[in-house]
Amino acid sequence: MLEVKDLKAYLDTSTGVVKAVDQVSFTVKAGETVGIVGESGSGKSVLALSLMQLNPTPLTFYPQGEILFEGRNLLGLRERALRKMRGNEISMIFQDPMSSLNPIFKIGNQLIEAIRSHKKMPRHKAEAEAIELLQDVGIPDAERRMHEYPHEFSGGMRQRVMIAIALACRPKLLIADEPTTALDVTIQAQILEMLRTIQNKYGTAILIITHDLGVVARLADRVMVMYSGRIVEEGSTADIFYRTSMPYTWSLLRSIPRLDEAGQDRLIPIQGQPPNLVTPPKGCNFSPRCPFATPECAEIDPALTERRHGHRVACILSEMEFEEQKQLLEAVDRKEVLA
Repeated sequence: MLEVKDLKAYLDTSTGVVKAVDQVSFTVKAGETVGIVGESGSGKSVLALSLMQLNPTPLTFYPQGEILFEGRNLLGLRERALRKMRGNEISMIFQDPMSSLNPIFKIGNQLIEAIRSHKKMPRHKAEAEAIELLQDVGIPDAERRMHEYPHEFSGGMRQRVMIAIALACRPKLLIADEPTTALDVTIQAQILEMLRTIQNKYGTAILIITHDLGVVARLADRVMVMYSGRIVEEGSTADIFYRTSMPYTWSLLRSIPRLDEAGQDRLIPIQGQPPNLVTPPKGCNFSPRCPFATPECAEIDPALTERRHGHRVACILSEMEFEEQKQLLEAVDRKEVLA
């Protein structure tokens, strides 16, 4: 359904050209859920906005690549064709529902507008669809709440409304950019379960972008890990969580506190800071922070290569070398905990 080929999305700023997305390639199949994870500033949101051509221009430009949706290159479409596609074939759930919903219009009016902008139907039929959508996303007493304003909804309810608007025209692809940000864990679980239910009902493909590894573990079929504008590891959810071969992915997983093992309730942060995307380091971008870095890492920029079927990694360390180094470091950690 979606195929991104060697995409580069750069930002022309006063301090220089920011390589926010740097030669990224991936696919999303119909009905599939794909997760993109990484630290803040790794290029996840710029990539998401690029797919719908929502990045500000001329600040953002695309020196290379293709975004093929059912064979059409979205980078070559005119604005009129893009508007017809947005919300109809591809929809997006944005990070902050309060800033995405218009505070001076009632929820029902905003939903009806989203439906009628793509479907030619009388208002009363659009209103009936809007009520059904609110019911689908778990809004109680939907008919009454159609006449309320965004400020009368809780954070979790506003996020449900945003999902309803995104699903108004039954899109083939739903892009969810940090859909559970600022929600408590109970509401997060409800939102994720709702996305799964809606996907099963409508057959929608989902591209979920987050920094929360727990979210993708619950929802995604495949996971892509981004660092400094690039995909550094890609594989099934099991590959990423149990057979990772990339030091950055391992470091992300290691930074999550574990309560199922003695002494693993402490935070183990990734040392250092993400690189400057105007002047990225030579060689592997993660090498200045990598606990397994060798002198070669500062010289060689590793390509994303397949280690096993469907599992791609950008690292010069072999799987065996990575496992040996990882076990040594974990042994040191255990000694420190016992001490």
